[in-house]
Amino acid sequence: MNYHFDRHADDYRDKFLDITHEMQDRCPMAWTDTYGGHWVAAGGHEVFELARCPHISNDHDVSGTRRGYKGISIPTMIDAENFRGGMLEMDDPEHRHYRTALNPYLSPAAIKRWEPFIDEVARACIDERIESGRIDFVDDLANVVPAVLTLAMLGIPLAKWTIYNEPAHASVYTPPDSPDADRVRELYLAMGVDLYTSLIEIRDNPRPGIVDALARLRIDGEAPPDIELIGMLNLLIGGGFDTTTALTAHALEWLSEHPDERTRLSRERATLLNPATEEFLRYFTPAPGDGRTISEDMELDGVSLREGERLWLSWAMANRDPKLFEDPDNVILDRKGNRHFSFGLGVHRCAGSNVARTVFKAMLTAVLDRMPDYRCDPEGTVHYDTIGVIQGMRHLPATFTKGAPEGPGLDETLDKLQKICDEQGLARPITEHKATAQI
Repeated sequence: MNYHFDRHADDYRDKFLDITHEMQDRCPMAWTDTYGGHWVAAGGHEVFELARCPHISNDHDVSGTRRGYKGISIPTMIDAENFRGGMLEMDDPEHRHYRTALNPYLSPAAIKRWEPFIDEVARACIDERIESGRIDFVDDLANVVPAVLTLAMLGIPLAKWTIYNEPAHASVYTPPDSPDADRVRELYLAMGVDLYTSLIEIRDNPRPGIVDALARLRIDGEAPPDIELIGMLNLLIGGGFDTTTALTAHALEWLSEHPDERTRLSRERATLLNPATEEFLRYFTPAPGDGRTISEDMELDGVSLREGERLWLSWAMANRDPKLFEDPDNVILDRKGNRHFSFGLGVHRCAGSNVARTVFKAMLTAVLDRMPDYRCDPEGTVHYDTIGVIQGMRHLPATFTKGAPEGPGLDETLDKLQKICDEQGLARPITEHKATAQI
């Protein structure tokens, strides 16, 4: 069945629920003519089957030496036409080589080591604002903590988080025809130059971190081209920065609108924090979907799919399927059996899911502890213009009862944490270093 579907449209965020209900009722697997034509999987069953199907490809063939597939973006972003987005745009066995290299840095045990570090960054962010009674949860907290941790894990100096912060977010929310597009492109280029410079530096003078792991990577005895490694690093920056920021902002906004639930979550966090985290992930789905290419003629529930056709897997719509989730359009903090789609499925399931959960919980609990009565300002809240790539926010201002700082501000804290990273070798893989950060 044909259905006009355009997730980049200005009004898609406002119409998301109506579109989701209509497609799931009428055409959970639909063809749309937008962006050159592609399939849209909107139902939980359809998304589940296709995400795990061996005849679905993530490949982005930028060189035109394979089958010409276009990767995970629909439409292909102009700046990414000749550039692969890391392992998310690779199929096995190539994908597996990169995934294996990252596992010792991203496993649950590897991330647990960083918890005191994460808590300290969150503490410093809040201390910067605690005496004022005002905070922008995006600018002052949710942008900062994931960015600092991501750079620490990569082995890039923490002070550089400001170089990476704006382009990592603005490249997602700035449309190509925006008057600001050229400035954002320059910032993104500067970030890319710093990434490449870091790769060269660490290759010549190794220091612990994921950049080092990628610099050492060999596939069939050969080092991957630098452009592929930069694609991987870009993927890690994007995944580490924007998605966790988006989740945190939306959860804090919802808890401001539901103060009784906020009080309950804070009071019962020992049992409620984990299921609430999964529920916020389900309900807000920071990364709403991914593109794929049909790699072999196939059929799904009577629908014929042909090799070369494009496909959009909507994680966000699958997360609202009433066949899978009772009362899916409401947040139920203690929801049971919440097998949501927000980290994807199959071999390409998000490698950073442990990072996202840990950082989110740290920021959320820090706010609940130190700003328990915060109120977000709807007038000053700014959502991304479209949610085609990330369901994000640019600003989330709030007020709260003033308090006293518990330690030094952000700059001094980052200086201290940089020394701790260096002295304790925190960015080493879990296979080499198992001790938790001593702050």
